[in-house]
Amino acid sequence: MNLNLRKAILSNIATNDQDQLEATIVDAIQAGEEKMLPGLGVLFELIWQQSDEQEKQEMIDALEQGVKHATNTQ
Repeated sequence: MNLNLRKAILSNIATNDQDQLEATIVDAIQAGEEKMLPGLGVLFELIWQQSDEQEKQEMIDALEQGVKHATNTQ
């Protein structure tokens, strides 16, 4: 079985508009299911590839703050 998860995820969202993409992200986060993580990873990869250096730095800063918050509240 030759399964390319990245291609499957991209195929599933290829025709989605902004509202559908947002709903996909929100649903995946709210569900909190491990099986949703690869899809979120693919979406993040797309965002990262389309971002300039300043946007990447802002994401890293936000991620750092999120990690600190998540690890301090556990």
